Amino acid sequence: MVPAIPDEEGGDVKFTQHYLDCLSHASYLVADEETRVAAVVDPRRDIQAYLDEAEAEGLDIRYVIETHFHADFLSGHLELAEATGAEIVFGRAAEAQFPIRRVRTGERIALGDPRTGVVLEFRETPGHTPESISVVVWERGDDPEPFGVLTGDTLFIGDVGRPDLLASVGVTAEELAVELHASLHEQLLTLPDSTKVFPAHGAGSACGKQLSTETVSTIGEQRATNYALQPMTVDEFVRTVTDGQPSAPGYFGFNAGLNKAARQLLDDSAPRAMDLDEVLAARAEGAVVLDTRDAAAFATGHLAGSINVGIDGRYAEYVGSVVTPGSRIVLVTDPGAEEESKLRLARIGFDDVLGVLDGGIQRLADRPELARRASRLDVRAFERAVRSGDVQVVDVRNPGETALGTIPGATVIPLARLRDEATTLDLDRPIVVYCAGGYRSSAGASLLRSLGATDVSDLLGGYGAWAQAHAVHA
Repeated sequence: MVPAIPDEEGGDVKFTQHYLDCLSHASYLVADEETRVAAVVDPRRDIQAYLDEAEAEGLDIRYVIETHFHADFLSGHLELAEATGAEIVFGRAAEAQFPIRRVRTGERIALGDPRTGVVLEFRETPGHTPESISVVVWERGDDPEPFGVLTGDTLFIGDVGRPDLLASVGVTAEELAVELHASLHEQLLTLPDSTKVFPAHGAGSACGKQLSTETVSTIGEQRATNYALQPMTVDEFVRTVTDGQPSAPGYFGFNAGLNKAARQLLDDSAPRAMDLDEVLAARAEGAVVLDTRDAAAFATGHLAGSINVGIDGRYAEYVGSVVTPGSRIVLVTDPGAEEESKLRLARIGFDDVLGVLDGGIQRLADRPELARRASRLDVRAFERAVRSGDVQVVDVRNPGETALGTIPGATVIPLARLRDEATTLDLDRPIVVYCAGGYRSSAGASLLRSLGATDVSDLLGGYGAWAQAHAVHA
């Protein structure tokens, strides 16, 4: 969290970074200390943190600014506008189904006095998406150098935004990459080297391939160290930023559409308790049973047909990879995890949660015919299975990971594509799924079982354990 920056001559800026680890998402509250007028940039859907800060600090949130239509989370612009009356601001190229203010390069919004107070300057920076903007923050409108720049998904710490997410909707990755190059060099790299860089995402996000764990940098540091900003031709840049991107989770297009829509607001109520018969009836009608316990607990016993995505990992992202958007969902959780499991689904627009199994997995004690165990193999057991000659080995890691090595004979199907490409596997033959360490493989194996695979295991410790056993650099 970045504190307010004092200025003895006035023009103080209050600046807070709100970082959500589970989505690697950074949002920002910027305010003028004199007028107490504030803007929130790229908010998450559950907006209470911003409201609490505004109340505690006596701030008036008048603007909610989106750097683009996000694909990896459902943004909170509608919730904030409803709660505060704030004006919603997007770039000039944005088209939304709700009232917005469009801004263009050079346009400014003064949170305080236009000369001595905090001012936000907009720069159109298309490339990740056509409507992308960056927001330059001036502590004083007449300062010679800005305080920082909110770069959205255009410039990350150690990376730049991926230009390939809209390749299926009429614009090519190459076309966007050319625009991205221009935005970086003509809009962002023209800022002074001392300008702080505040991106919308950090390490772990699927919005790039090489994001740093750091959440703030400077233009100068990025100019010197970011691989995508090194001297190269435009063609070289296009090849560099389009190669090796992680597979986009299936919910990305769904979220991008919802972020343009006049959708329903967040329902943050607790999920309804459902008895086992209700859960079974919902499952028979097509609902997904989503078990949010960790992989080890899931393996010891679960409701047949359940999909396992542990809440302690990148839960929402991987649910969005293995569960079809718009699905009706019934939760099975550890005690006390019910509301968190539902909220984190709401952050990616998976709102159709019917409820949660009342009493959790213990409800299967009297119905053992409904319970299943999941097979998890250590490296020795895995290699015995492979020597049998009838095992399909599936690597669900992303291209940047598999480029460093795979288990010989493995079929590479990134987790985000596994549901669509499951038909390339023989679901009646044994399958072993592996990832880097075991989290995604449990999700992938459970998905295949839910699709009808009859003999599926996953590899404990994943590729890392196999590589260590074979003295291979992982």
